[in-house]
Amino acid sequence: MPRPIHARIHVSALRNNLAVVRAHAPSARVWSVIKANAYGHGIRNVYEGLRGTDGFALLDLDEALLLRSLGWQGPVLLLEGFFSTRDLDLVSRHHLATVVHNEEQLRLLEAHRGRRAIEVLLKINTGMNRLGFAPSQLQDAWTRLSALPFVSGITLMSHFANADENDGVAHQLSTFEKARAGIPGPASLANSAAILWHPATHHDWVRPGIILYGASPTGRQADIAASGLQAAMSLCSELIAVQVVARGDTVGYGSTYTASRKTRIGIVACGYADGYPRHARGSGRERTPVLVNGQRCRLAGRVSMDMLAVELPAHCDAGPGSPVTLWGPGLPIDEVAASAGTIGYELMCALAPRIPVQAD
Repeated sequence: MPRPIHARIHVSALRNNLAVVRAHAPSARVWSVIKANAYGHGIRNVYEGLRGTDGFALLDLDEALLLRSLGWQGPVLLLEGFFSTRDLDLVSRHHLATVVHNEEQLRLLEAHRGRRAIEVLLKINTGMNRLGFAPSQLQDAWTRLSALPFVSGITLMSHFANADENDGVAHQLSTFEKARAGIPGPASLANSAAILWHPATHHDWVRPGIILYGASPTGRQADIAASGLQAAMSLCSELIAVQVVARGDTVGYGSTYTASRKTRIGIVACGYADGYPRHARGSGRERTPVLVNGQRCRLAGRVSMDMLAVELPAHCDAGPGSPVTLWGPGLPIDEVAASAGTIGYELMCALAPRIPVQAD
């Protein structure tokens, strides 16, 4: 029999979250970001919930081809562009849009002999300092792309480093606007945080990522509590055993948890090999929350490879087979992540391949 741990992807939540994006940026088209296998949710699992988007944005050609195999005929954007002539041939053959962010990519395009139209997003480095042409290089890059007969359109884009802060876009937005002065065409700037909190950045295309999956760009659940976003993933399991420990007894590796009284300890079929964070707090006052039978409990001791322990409150009569929610509706992934010193993005992407995943 399989272990009881499983993940569920909530299609209705994905549809809801896409609608929230459109409500915040009603005049913009939407690139739904599904990189990293849809933030760990699975492209196949999220496709039905997000197929109302205007386009999908991702990194890998294999993921782009998977989308095409699912029947998606609309725009698909490669966020890091292409890396070789062979990649460029596939971009052309499968009618993909591509980011162009450096001189080498520009030269490969200039040497390309394909006849099919290619849509380009020309990336400007406005201060993130990862990818993109310097503002001073933009005019030359745009002119060279415009001269290529197979380039069917050019959208200018950039990416914000601090859009989750109150004044976090001002400098980069100003740099972008100055750089593109006199250059026609659409623009794409807004990531999840900018969509929610900086409407001046919305322009023609927005690029939501984490908010499509119901988590906060800041890592703080309180920041999206009133947004209407819904959790798109639940990680669930069951209790597989219950231990009764006396006051002073310890639990788990390193004996980091000590019972302050006679306590029932529930053992859950979930560990760090399943993608649950090993460093989730299991001792002290601010221990990581877990739902058992819908009741909020706390971790007890260190997370093991395949199991974790929770302190069952006196009023909780849970036993083997009782349902457990590690994160999902009722227990935000951001709260679990914060207790482990990380962010919801990482927990989503860390879901182990051995976890059965189903879309509902």
